[in-house]
Amino acid sequence: MRFGLAILVAVLAAFAPPVRAADDLPVFDTHLHYSHDAWDPVPPERAVAILRAAGLRRAMVSSSDDEGTQKLHALAPDIVIPVLRPYRKRGDLATWARDETVLVYLAERLAKYRYAAIGEFHVYGADADLPVVRATVAMAHARGMFLHLHGDAEAVTRVFAQNPQARILWAHSGFDRPENVRAMLERHPRLFADLAFRTDQASDGKVDPAWREVFLAHPGRFTLGTDTFTPERWHFVVEHAAFSRRWLSDLPRDVAEKIAWRNGETLFGNALRAD
Repeated sequence: MRFGLAILVAVLAAFAPPVRAADDLPVFDTHLHYSHDAWDPVPPERAVAILRAAGLRRAMVSSSDDEGTQKLHALAPDIVIPVLRPYRKRGDLATWARDETVLVYLAERLAKYRYAAIGEFHVYGADADLPVVRATVAMAHARGMFLHLHGDAEAVTRVFAQNPQARILWAHSGFDRPENVRAMLERHPRLFADLAFRTDQASDGKVDPAWREVFLAHPGRFTLGTDTFTPERWHFVVEHAAFSRRWLSDLPRDVAEKIAWRNGETLFGNALRAD
């Protein structure tokens, strides 16, 4: 009888769905936007409901213009962490680094609200040394804020040359090769990597061996990001959180927890705390 029961247990175990180590992980999403063109198709109440349905512990939100961020933060201060984007409209993406009026806008918003970072902003190569970008770096450093920088390794390196004490969350670092990301992390101890749209994100949930090596070597340096760069992306927030949990389940539990939420909490969880 015991032998038969043992066989039955073995058979059931063989056909049972695998238990994933990260299925229950909360997610700290460090890369969301709620820009003006999302407000009508995804009203603020709906956007907040999506964040909660995704099981997000916290969500760092920026927008063009900043009013979108403030709408969500007013509704859900327990989840939404504001990030100040230097774009008043989407077209500023291509012109902000040469537009001195951006500095006036940033100063006005910084005087009115609290933020965890300035960004996400786009800058590449030598443009990181333009006066407007330099002033933005100085603004962030003076307030103890991160820079959420979408750019190449040269731009990141130039910002650290300006100010070695700057802190950068490198947006979409997953676009680069894992060995290059590792080299940058080891060269710049105040650099952290936002994994929105990592190049090896396979649907089977398996982590590319080269990326696995980087994650295991530097588990405290990565965060997750969805990047709702168009209004339509808001309908993928829940799905993306679930997908992130799937590939995280292919990593050791302690590493998965750090990438999923602990790093975000350590870096940004107290960013809005009153002094």
